[in-house]
Amino acid sequence: MNNLIIIAHPDKASFCYNGIFNTIKTTLDSKNETVHVIDLYHENINFNFGEAKIKEYRDLITWTDRIYFISPVWWFRTTPALESFFDQIFTPGFAYKFIPISKLYGYPKPLLSHKKVRTYLTHGAPGLPVLFLYLNSVKLRLIMGVYSFVFGWFKTKTRQFWSVPFVSQGKRITYLKRVEKDIKSDILQTV
Repeated sequence: MNNLIIIAHPDKASFCYNGIFNTIKTTLDSKNETVHVIDLYHENINFNFGEAKIKEYRDLITWTDRIYFISPVWWFRTTPALESFFDQIFTPGFAYKFIPISKLYGYPKPLLSHKKVRTYLTHGAPGLPVLFLYLNSVKLRLIMGVYSFVFGWFKTKTRQFWSVPFVSQGKRITYLKRVEKDIKSDILQTV
């Protein structure tokens, strides 16, 4: 199977990069899966990708069977690089199209609903306030505002890791074991 990992963190020493990304890549490589990586912060000086990069990224999305997004949460959203990726790559005609219902209304029809998608989000905050006080707004916005248009309802999986800068190394290892288990599960589902 073809796998596309999209990492959206500028610091290669971060848990997103050094932990989650490396775990996904190592697990896929160990199972002889085909892997391509888009490193949004290291491939782009600014977040205006330009026509050549947009075509390259869309070709990779078309090519892949599975997509893995990795991003920290900054200011209740994914990183600016990943948000720019969504804005420039997942446009009408490529990622979705509107189906008219009436003169004034339509609904988005996903054009990438056959893709398997997992997202890993890291938070500096603990889970309790994000989940209950802020109603899990980051995940809700991502699923309802992006993924439902592009991949369809209930077609993606999103895992969130809490208090990442403050948890013990043991807790981080537990997080990474969960990532490895997810990836192995994805591989087994397609065998």
